[in-house]
Amino acid sequence: MERPAWAPRSIDITVPSVSRMYDYYLGGSHNFEVDREAARKAMEFMPGLPKIMQANRAFLRRAVRFAAGAGVTQFLDVGSGIPTFGNVHEVAQAAVPGARVVYVDHDPVAVAHSQAVLEGSEDAAVVAADLRKPREILGSHEVGRLIDLDRPVALLLVAVLHFVEDADDPYAAVAELRDALAPGSMLILTHASYEGIPLPPERAGGAVDVYKNIRNPLIMRSRDEIARFFEGYDMVEPGLVPMPKWRPDTAPEGEDPYAFSAYAGVGRTA
Repeated sequence: MERPAWAPRSIDITVPSVSRMYDYYLGGSHNFEVDREAARKAMEFMPGLPKIMQANRAFLRRAVRFAAGAGVTQFLDVGSGIPTFGNVHEVAQAAVPGARVVYVDHDPVAVAHSQAVLEGSEDAAVVAADLRKPREILGSHEVGRLIDLDRPVALLLVAVLHFVEDADDPYAAVAELRDALAPGSMLILTHASYEGIPLPPERAGGAVDVYKNIRNPLIMRSRDEIARFFEGYDMVEPGLVPMPKWRPDTAPEGEDPYAFSAYAGVGRTA
């Protein structure tokens, strides 16, 4: 397989990546045949995966606009993935000129492309780090340069926590990040769940098995389990709901049924 010019030499282009599969679902071009093959295999069981990803991105943009409108001007996007149209810094800075954004991802392709997109930007940067190691994120040069931890921060954990297994204690990682942020900070979160998927669980489980087989297990948590990530936060109305129902721009009744396959919510600390 020929290595594209945009692919860092350090990555193994024979192994599927969840961030590049996500890019493929969204119609992006920064993915390899191995990613497309895995994504197509998952779509054999759950053909609405692209609709789920589109609904996820739409929620992210609404939530960022909400946070900016509520006076938050700093954004920490952990598990940010490969840049696509309508990135956090584009949405935030359109709402509040000078808003500061730090992206965090452990995928070298996502980091490399974020660096290319952000080249020359004084108010946005990317960190190569892992959600499971909050201290590395908080202690990074980029966070130190752009994020004032004494002022409110919007922490984005969008479509990332379902890739963190219980053995890695994602609740502790989220709590550590929460405790490092100033009062008035927000948590913006989406998480996959079997609840709401318009398929029998055993069929949806076939797509989950694809991710397990590529060594990126997809952990499908219940609404109650997802709600635990908001401990220490006051939920913003309408609470933890299927993605299209969180402050929609248009009537959610018109959405594709697959768009309801994950929960979304925003919380704010007192």
